[in-house]
Amino acid sequence: MAVRAVRGAVQLERDEAGHMDEQVGELLTAILERNGLGADDLISVWFTATPDLHSDFPAAAARNLGIADVPLICAQELDITGAMPRVVRILAHVESDLPKSEIAHVYLGAAAALRKDIAQ
Repeated sequence: MAVRAVRGAVQLERDEAGHMDEQVGELLTAILERNGLGADDLISVWFTATPDLHSDFPAAAARNLGIADVPLICAQELDITGAMPRVVRILAHVESDLPKSEIAHVYLGAAAALRKDIAQ
């Protein structure tokens, strides 16, 4: 079993805790499903949020999905002029038999524009 990194992002419509929980939960669920992973395959997950998001910690969505024994951390993205607003990004470290070339990186909605080269 190899250690792989899986990326993903979603742009929120508004900065509200319930909306963040819903959207980040959807993103994390899609990352797991598209890569044939379960919560037991997660090693750790980094969540970042753009500086305009203040309503909640993105990692709370993982806890609300029942992911309780995986190290999670949140950080703030750089405040870059012209960057897409209200974006939560995920970098998950997982155990998987998939080769790197078959890892499905998930960019939902408008966030697909962030990484057209790897968004699936």
